[in-house]
Amino acid sequence: MKRSNEERLSIRGAAGDLEVVVNDPGEKRRAVAFIAHPHPLYGGSLDNKVVQTLAKCFFGQGAVAVRMNFRGVGASEGVYDEGRGETEDWLTVAAAVRDRYGELPIALAGFSFGAFVINRVAESLAYQRLVLVGAAVNRFPLTHVRAGTLVVHGEEDDVVPLKDVFDWARPQSLPVVVIPGTGHFFHGKLVELARIVNSSCAC
Repeated sequence: MKRSNEERLSIRGAAGDLEVVVNDPGEKRRAVAFIAHPHPLYGGSLDNKVVQTLAKCFFGQGAVAVRMNFRGVGASEGVYDEGRGETEDWLTVAAAVRDRYGELPIALAGFSFGAFVINRVAESLAYQRLVLVGAAVNRFPLTHVRAGTLVVHGEEDDVVPLKDVFDWARPQSLPVVVIPGTGHFFHGKLVELARIVNSSCAC
């Protein structure tokens, strides 16, 4: 990310202060994107490489890219709440961002556990785009999503088997974009991930 466009905020949530990083393209801003990170108990943070890649994509498209550390991660206070409190926190951050930037179109994106949380957030926010990467459908109950949702998964994911994602997507007639030869964290394939997001999910 371009550091000159990066701002670190502290927003008060239900369980304490939340650490939020905002990358703002300035006057050319066209949307706002909320990007949720992987499981906080297994090293997930807003600095995760997949999360940073998603933020760069949306920032490059003119969106205010917003990342938040879940409870208990970095400078965010509180403790892990199995997705419930994390969803509430994102809605709090979304309200604060709306107060700051006005009514911009919303994009939502999440990686792994973050896909589960952002899926829950999507039930309460009017959004234009939804991106689920490495969605942990075998570990958390993701609800059905609307047509046009971008689902990206690694062919060799050993955390969330590709079969489980197909089983979740099939009843919804939802396409799944598979990146060959990569696992859950998309090592060596972040450029390909960015290409897919940029070509499929313009703000």
